[in-house]
Amino acid sequence: MTIQLVLVAYVLTYVFENSNPFYTIALITSITTFAIFNIYKRVNIPMSKELKRVAALSMVAGSIGPLLLFIFVIIGHDPWYAPQYIVPITGMLVGNAMTGVSLGANTFLNNMKSQRGQIEGALMLGATPKEAAAPLIRDAFDSAILPTINSMVGMGIISLPGMMTGQILSGVSPFTAIQYQIAIILGISGSTAFAVIIFLQLGYKTFFNKRCQLKEVDYDAR
Repeated sequence: MTIQLVLVAYVLTYVFENSNPFYTIALITSITTFAIFNIYKRVNIPMSKELKRVAALSMVAGSIGPLLLFIFVIIGHDPWYAPQYIVPITGMLVGNAMTGVSLGANTFLNNMKSQRGQIEGALMLGATPKEAAAPLIRDAFDSAILPTINSMVGMGIISLPGMMTGQILSGVSPFTAIQYQIAIILGISGSTAFAVIIFLQLGYKTFFNKRCQLKEVDYDAR
């Protein structure tokens, strides 16, 4: 961890001193790519190639919308690619979306493994794949979004959030710091929820074939 942070400090120092849209976009791409591969490693049940593509799509789509909102609406800085603003916000949005998708994927895959019989029973009784998988999708979404909700509930009462604390320590007015913190936590919650919803709503389809039957999956293969 220490080596990673030191290397990042050198990279950020260079990028901040040589502001360039190419560098900013390259960093955003690198952060998102590392997050996607980290999801693949953190999920304890093997993911199919289809599901990996869904995870990658959910991370990209779930992060881009909130990031563009921050760049052009909330920050409105000129130039738009100022790395001292874009890179930290990207890290917060992508990092939390990564955690949400990882938790959602773990819960969903474990449920698909343990409740295969119930799903097949629902299909035989006439349920569609979406109806059969709905309880598992809800459970996975709750598991994925709960850490973000817990963080929001305790914010300012149990603990001061990192972004707000950093701004206060740098001399920014607490009211200004709170405004930015509210914006970023709403962005984080939106990004996480959006990414998880995309993953689950597209991901469950990879477990069914065109005839609405469950595919044979080796959950123990690596």
